[in-house]
Amino acid sequence: MPNTVKAVIARAKDAEVELVDIVVPEPGPGEALVRVQACGVCHTDLHYKQGGIGDDYPYLLGHEAAGIVEAVGEGVTEVAPGDYVVLNWRAVCGSCRACAKGEPWYCFNTANATQKMTLTDGTVLSAALGIGAFAEKTLVAAGQCTKVDPAAEPAVAGLLGCGVMAGLGAALNTGAVRRGETVAVIGCGGVGAAAIAGARLAGAAKVIAVDVDSRKLETARELGATHVINSKEADAVEQIRELTDSFGADVVIDAVGRPETFQQAFDARDLAGRVVLVGVPTPDTTWTVPLLDIFGKGGSIKSSWYGDCLPSRDFPMLVDLYLQGRLPLDAFVTEKVGIDQVEAAFDKMGSGEVLRSVVVLDED
Repeated sequence: MPNTVKAVIARAKDAEVELVDIVVPEPGPGEALVRVQACGVCHTDLHYKQGGIGDDYPYLLGHEAAGIVEAVGEGVTEVAPGDYVVLNWRAVCGSCRACAKGEPWYCFNTANATQKMTLTDGTVLSAALGIGAFAEKTLVAAGQCTKVDPAAEPAVAGLLGCGVMAGLGAALNTGAVRRGETVAVIGCGGVGAAAIAGARLAGAAKVIAVDVDSRKLETARELGATHVINSKEADAVEQIRELTDSFGADVVIDAVGRPETFQQAFDARDLAGRVVLVGVPTPDTTWTVPLLDIFGKGGSIKSSWYGDCLPSRDFPMLVDLYLQGRLPLDAFVTEKVGIDQVEAAFDKMGSGEVLRSVVVLDED
């Protein structure tokens, strides 16, 4: 029998979100039905609402989620009813050219549920990042479910589903931060703050946080930044060079994705250093630089997709580190809210009041 549940949708561009009834099918082959316990409010959901990702309205929002598998479809072996899982939007196929050469974190053929969730009148919903988890239940591809230790509360574990993983992975996977290196992170929102935590976890000797908001810089210190720079008050590149014996940082992570911040990242790295872009640019963003400058600096310029993570590898490991007290994931949960408070959470996000609001649906 199909499931009728409460969920949050964006019906049209820039319209306020609505709490409505939706219909979630029983899982078919390769699918899993998940009872959502908690879901973080991410900038990506706001981009969907604002039309920044597409115009395939109505959107079923939410994707940073943890919950319990309620049922699985034919052929599913990865998970079973009762499993505690974090949802991901990179269910790797195992057979595309990226997977075949041992780089499944770049999988070019990721899976989502085949069946569609709908409004009660039959209108098909577009699930954010193929998940749609501002809902009491959601339908996903079984490969989008990653089992983790149930000792981690859903409001914390679910954050690995997107922004926190993107930042941690930008440092640990894409930037490959090594012990003793210097790291600068430009932009200290949720993703940048996670990159700072990741750099400290990797053993960086200096972690330099750059932002224009003193509140975010204070949070950056709490998450492991050894130095902070308010770029409204000082030249960030000059300050980073002063802190690195004039050389520049080994790794600079741009968690903003604007031309000016990417230029700062490029200019603030050491010779043969690594620049990582994890902030998502808008479609019209361009960056112009003399090609000789790229050649002369050496090193690498990389973009980081989802922190170049492999959920089956990274989610359980990071949850274990959290439970050991080595990764402060709790610090990212600024507030817990009800499913009827998503619009207010978007407002707080825009004003910089929160690192993450988390919608709690059921933590039992």
